[in-house]
Amino acid sequence: MTHEALSPDLEAVVARAAAAAPHLAATTPEHRARALVTIADALETATPDLVQIALRETGLTPARLTGEITRTALQLRLFADTIIDGSHLDARIDHADPDFALGPRPDIRRTHIPLGPVINFSASNFPFAFSVMGGDSAAILAAGCPLIVKAHSSHPDLSDATAEIAARALAQADMPDGTFQLIHGREAGVQILKDPRIKAGSFTGSIRVGRLLADIAANRPAPIPFYGELGSVNPVFITADAITERADEIATGYLTSVTGSAGQLCTKPGFAFIPTGSQLPQAITRNATDAPEHRLLDPRIAQSYDERRTTVLGTAGAHPLIPGSIRFDDDGQGWATPTIITICLDDFRTGRDALLEESFGPLSILVEVPEGTDLAALMPEFYEGNLSGTIHLSEAEATGTTDNAPQLRALINALAHQVGRVLFNGWSTGVAVTPAQQHGGPWPATTNDSSTSVGTAAITRFQRPVAYQNAPQALLPEALQDTNPLGIPQHISPAGQSHTWGTRTK
Repeated sequence: MTHEALSPDLEAVVARAAAAAPHLAATTPEHRARALVTIADALETATPDLVQIALRETGLTPARLTGEITRTALQLRLFADTIIDGSHLDARIDHADPDFALGPRPDIRRTHIPLGPVINFSASNFPFAFSVMGGDSAAILAAGCPLIVKAHSSHPDLSDATAEIAARALAQADMPDGTFQLIHGREAGVQILKDPRIKAGSFTGSIRVGRLLADIAANRPAPIPFYGELGSVNPVFITADAITERADEIATGYLTSVTGSAGQLCTKPGFAFIPTGSQLPQAITRNATDAPEHRLLDPRIAQSYDERRTTVLGTAGAHPLIPGSIRFDDDGQGWATPTIITICLDDFRTGRDALLEESFGPLSILVEVPEGTDLAALMPEFYEGNLSGTIHLSEAEATGTTDNAPQLRALINALAHQVGRVLFNGWSTGVAVTPAQQHGGPWPATTNDSSTSVGTAAITRFQRPVAYQNAPQALLPEALQDTNPLGIPQHISPAGQSHTWGTRTK
């Protein structure tokens, strides 16, 4: 792939980002942290105005949108604390050791540095939390990388308004010119992704578009990391004892998780495996209320959901427990009510090609599984990677002492190999912003299953490790100096330590 010259406008954007990169990398952690907090404060101050724009462009509820701004601000502040703490730098120091077991060891020190300019393709379904100043953007800035955001076409006015707030905040925090810029248009995003000055990309969206962008990043003359969050159906396994113990509670939680934000969440439970003949379908019917129509994000998503819903309903053996509906208004906007399907395991196997694709909307499938089925074997049979997998257990099963404990442990192990987050007695929608969070998973959940897009570990995606050997103290990065001026955690291997290796196993 050869690099094509950018238009003058896009060339100016990339040139500003490239010029900013060394200056931004040289800023102190405290400086960048203050900038992140300034953005968070500004977003919260502008909440009423931003929500009004988002209501018009997305159709999401005021409570959902306000909560997203709160989450976005919280994540910015969490990342600010993280970069001051310095644990993301993973500073390691091996002191010189003339008596090293393999011969004299030089002084070696390792830390992480920013990659350089990054382009982030924002999401449609999270107009704040995964958009202009969402998780990926926060991680990119926290890492010390210039950020170019490609706005999502479904909320352009909101993207512009958010970008203006962020730009003013960064200027107020005295960050280098070119630290943050916004562009519009898919082709513009693709051209910038191909530019050799761009050192990484991030994306939240569909498998098709994510794969296209990932291939572009991989096929550049100098390939770059690309972190895409794509499709996920998030299977749920519910035991017979759990249903006997709390059928109504499980039914209510399931319905809430499936229908929240009209099912337009990457963590929505798309499939629930339940015992054949259980009372859960009746409990779901009993607890289902007449949900009002909810507008889908945009006409394209609505049309895609309508096609998927028609395919699922037309699959042999699929029975509508809650039929649901979708209609289109004069502007082409889609309005949906929830659809819940039941199907037996044999028919699910027969119709797998039609059923397994993600239904991005308020639709979920209950798969009725005969007693004695090897649940752990169902994961590799039906699924590749997912963001999450959930197990609902009874109180007794949670102790690990019931007769089915070996089967449950096997299921947990199977889930852990194919998802990024294993949940117990909860629901996958609602991703807590915490240091330990893992929001990722094997393909096609993400393009890189060794990373997360939520939580403090997200910052390391936009850094790379560098080791310094026998470097003079005065020329070392501050993170690696003996005086530790940043006051960060340093993992230190003193001289003579190699002679004690292996003693813990004796």
